[in-house]
Amino acid sequence: MSGPAAETPSAIQICRIMRPDDANVAGNVHGGTVLKMIEEAGAIISTRHCNSQNGERCVAALARVERTDFLSPMCIGEVAHVSAEITYTSKHSVEVQVHVMSENILTGTKKLTNKATLWYVPLSLKNVDKVLEVPPVVYSRQEQEEEGRKRYEAQKLERMETKWRNGDIIQPVLNPEPNTVSYSQSSLIHLVGPSDCTLHGFVHGGVTMKLMDEVAGIVAARHCKTNIVTASVDAINFHDKIRKGCVITISGRMTFTSNKSMEIEVLVDADPVVNNFVKRYRAASAFFTYVSLSPEGKSLPVPQLVPETEDEKKRFEEGKGRYLQMKAKRQGQAETQA
Repeated sequence: MSGPAAETPSAIQICRIMRPDDANVAGNVHGGTVLKMIEEAGAIISTRHCNSQNGERCVAALARVERTDFLSPMCIGEVAHVSAEITYTSKHSVEVQVHVMSENILTGTKKLTNKATLWYVPLSLKNVDKVLEVPPVVYSRQEQEEEGRKRYEAQKLERMETKWRNGDIIQPVLNPEPNTVSYSQSSLIHLVGPSDCTLHGFVHGGVTMKLMDEVAGIVAARHCKTNIVTASVDAINFHDKIRKGCVITISGRMTFTSNKSMEIEVLVDADPVVNNFVKRYRAASAFFTYVSLSPEGKSLPVPQLVPETEDEKKRFEEGKGRYLQMKAKRQGQAETQA
């Protein structure tokens, strides 16, 4: 597949060595660090593509990240190779698929750590509330366009289904019991500054995802009291832009536990404190899955969550359904490959 102009390639690769401040105390690179690199690559290639033809200049804003699995941990000192490719365009959106490889530069060993699919929309530089049209890509096979259209329609439907959660708020509870939802739920408050934003004054999607992963990690660590790592991220939906100067509250709560994994719901609310005419709003939401590890890196059993209220019990059953659905999907894929 190639883009509409020879000087605008439909694939790029960026590389970066992992430093101590990218990792947890056990030396495993934070999932949020990886998500931020994935988004940076996606933003570069999609913005470049959307400006490949003459017309109004724009910047590509992240709208959604599909489920992302962390296939293998990345460690301090390894080099991350992030490859991004445009795989589909609709009238107003761009699909970017990203692969992340980790390289041990001492041995030359490489391994696949992540695969992700991101959706971007082009916003006008003159008016960031205006969505522009996307230049089409050229497909080498007609099937590629048809498959991409199916993925586009599926994610569009799922985005609509998540909007019902937008009024849900996580409330603090005094003196909670261990292993309950209230015991591990956590929040982080962050003032959005210039370093968090694009040149046009709204937050990079990768910055938001990194903060979401940090909160999810705190929830997981509080629940099981061990080293924890990100195993996967369900679809992340960006419901609205976050502008410079907003105060954002990132809240996380445990929704479900299996024997060896924890599902954590993370909600991002933005409060435009310098604008009295705009009320607090839901900016993003997602489910993160974490696993507990021993000092040797072996998977450990997870303390079972104790849901107390009817809402917590309902969310637990919903999380169980997502867990069983994904487990069945993985088993089906394994049988197909066998």
